[in-house]
Amino acid sequence: METITLFAIVASIVLFLLLVLYVVLFIRKSSSYNKIYSRFKGIIDIEAEQEKAQKRYGKMLQDYKETAKSLQQKEQELKKEYQKKRSIYDRLVQEISVLDEDLGFISYGIYKPHFDFDASEKYKEKIREVRNRQKELVRKKQAAVCSQKWTVSGSKAEGRKMTNRNIRLMLRAFNNECDSAILKVKWNNVLKMEQRIKKACRAINKLGEPTMIKIMPAYLNLKLEELYLAHERQEKLYEEKEEQRRIREQIREEEKVQREIEQAKREAEREEKRYQKALERARNEISQAHGDDLTKLNEQLKQLEGKLRQVQDMKERAISRAQITKSGYIYVISNIGSFGDNIYKIGMTRRLEPMDRVRELGDASVPFRFDVHAMIYSENAPELENKLHHIFDDKRLNLINRRREFFNISLDEIEKAVRENYGEIEFTKLAEAREFRESAAIKLKEEKARQHRQEMEKKFPASI
Repeated sequence: METITLFAIVASIVLFLLLVLYVVLFIRKSSSYNKIYSRFKGIIDIEAEQEKAQKRYGKMLQDYKETAKSLQQKEQELKKEYQKKRSIYDRLVQEISVLDEDLGFISYGIYKPHFDFDASEKYKEKIREVRNRQKELVRKKQAAVCSQKWTVSGSKAEGRKMTNRNIRLMLRAFNNECDSAILKVKWNNVLKMEQRIKKACRAINKLGEPTMIKIMPAYLNLKLEELYLAHERQEKLYEEKEEQRRIREQIREEEKVQREIEQAKREAEREEKRYQKALERARNEISQAHGDDLTKLNEQLKQLEGKLRQVQDMKERAISRAQITKSGYIYVISNIGSFGDNIYKIGMTRRLEPMDRVRELGDASVPFRFDVHAMIYSENAPELENKLHHIFDDKRLNLINRRREFFNISLDEIEKAVRENYGEIEFTKLAEAREFRESAAIKLKEEKARQHRQEMEKKFPASI
């Protein structure tokens, strides 16, 4: 019994010692773990955060992909919707432009003439002929036709009445549209009026589809032909008016030339008579003079005879200019202030004083005077002018009115053409443009003064 008790005590002590040893070892192990954890704590936290960040990034990436896919779908839908709306917009713009005769020919190009009559009266005759052909189609019931024989309440006669009534209504509506377009046609809207007539024909034929009535292409073409004729007649009338204006201007110019020639001739005749009388007096005095007086009178006589010959030459030139109707001056002038650089007018005048014509051109029609680069006398001035105009025909500023003699070229090109078709002539290369340059200098000075005043007002305001 005592032995068992002793064994139990020893066993308890051993267990206690083992427990103590375990606790000591556990404490030591925990301390080592804490040291290791403390040492690598940052790395462990980063890895954990990295894992969390990767999860967040993956979720965000998935969200972005879904959002991008949704936006792409919306983009495609918007593009389709835009194209649909744009097609409607383009159609409406086209329809509006056809109805608006003031929009010009920006989107339709330039009209190409269909006829080539040399007088407006011939266009008028052709219009009457076209209208008679239209009436003939209506009379023969070929202007609009119905492809179906209708009956009304079983009656074919009533069906024909209904058809004829509908045809008259359709033709009346179409004719009204055509008459309105032809009445409004101008130089800048003929192509739009053409589209307007075609559109009216399509719209009216669309309304006639239920009754199977249609305006025939032959009738439409005659209406278009009438439109073209009306437009081209207006253009021909404009050309004739311009030609009449040119002829009147030419007549006025010729009258001025003749007046100048007659005046120069009269002045030369007066001077001739005056010198002849002076010569007669000198000869009478010579017959009675002696010595030094005779010598002086002989010198005076020679001077008077020389002046008389000059006056007689002036008279002969005036008579010659009156007889030679093609002689005159070709002038090359510019106006930088009004038209800019490299814009030159090449014109002709038969004035005895050609600068008078240049001064007239610069008096009231332009803000600055013209600079003269060359003044070329020719026995056949119209021919030389036509040659130069032909050479520079593609450089014209006004391609419609060919009497507007302005060209976008360099002075060297003009000088070369004159040398090849006339001969050597001295050109003044530099345009003085005095009034323009002085005006520009004044404007620049005023602008600088204005800027200076503004700067001073900012630096020294009226109040603070």
